[in-house]
Amino acid sequence: MKTIAAVLRATGAARPYADSRPLGLESVTLDPPGPGEVLVAIKAAGLCHSDLSVINGDRPRPMPMALGHEAAGVVEALGAGVADLAVGDHVVMVFMPSCGHCDPCAGGRPALCEPGAAANGKGELLAGGRRLHGEGGELNHHLGCSAFASHAVVSRRSLVKVDADLPFEHAALFGCAVLTGVGAVVNTARVKAGQSVAVVGLGGVGLSSVLGALASGASPVVAVDLSEDKVALARSLGAVRTVNAADADAVEQVRALTGGGADFVFEMAGSVRALEAAWRMTRRGGTTVTAGLPPPEAALAVNVVQLVAEERTLKGSYIGTCVPSRDIPRYVALFREGRLPVDRLLTGTIPLERINEAFDQLADGKAVRTVVTFP
Repeated sequence: MKTIAAVLRATGAARPYADSRPLGLESVTLDPPGPGEVLVAIKAAGLCHSDLSVINGDRPRPMPMALGHEAAGVVEALGAGVADLAVGDHVVMVFMPSCGHCDPCAGGRPALCEPGAAANGKGELLAGGRRLHGEGGELNHHLGCSAFASHAVVSRRSLVKVDADLPFEHAALFGCAVLTGVGAVVNTARVKAGQSVAVVGLGGVGLSSVLGALASGASPVVAVDLSEDKVALARSLGAVRTVNAADADAVEQVRALTGGGADFVFEMAGSVRALEAAWRMTRRGGTTVTAGLPPPEAALAVNVVQLVAEERTLKGSYIGTCVPSRDIPRYVALFREGRLPVDRLLTGTIPLERINEAFDQLADGKAVRTVVTFP
């Protein structure tokens, strides 16, 4: 079938993207779903820094690539062997497919699926190969999803069914921002009620971490960002203690607000400088968690004596150490109860034609989550 997709053919375009237009809307051919695959009509797809980092070249990916990885839609067709979904089901896409058989999957850590990571790195689906074809040949899939399109073929292992009454523009956020941000708090760090938390970087993932910390009963929860608008949003969500990261004494402010440093500090800005600050905001015996993805050559220098003598922990978190089929329904339930107001993260919705302009707003820090919607 034919579909319209946002295709990136080269990285490193000059800003503003509204003028350089790195993403071109192309008519592409989409193969029918193969065994274990599903055709999804995309209804909403969020703009994430992981997409932006491919556009600007910070995250090398094979080109050309159809972008988009945080999305929700409706099942339109099933490949052979898919028996647990039906046409018409509403689904959320997950950007790391899990095979269910490799050592990490067997150990309950599907976020680290080895075949899934290999397929994502090559721009393929989990079963191997590509299902998208454009001018000049095959197009690479972005994280097994390629969701900035009216339709996508994905692995069944990239989908979680959700209730049909969940608005698509909200459902999409659960596939990346919420899984990553909330999961970092409840799965990776396992924050307990009464423990102190600071979150550095208040994009969609960082604000989801704030929501997760508040839902977990953490106290105090300190929100840190360069943008006063994002700091104000975090405050309105319940993080009554906030710090502007531009302040020369931002680290000292966080340490004062948390009685000498937070038990857990989450770095969600994708910046080594932010991670260094997060490390210094963490108390003796505390844990610094990062889900940020700076360029591959970025490196962090850690004082080893401090690491040992203060029994400090530095942890990475990928997709919030999640089990998607378990965690997405749990987080949706918390959303319905009003304990995880994910809808507050939505900056606005746009048609696909405005996607380059919307990435300018994301790059400028003027948007938390803008969502492309489809009829």
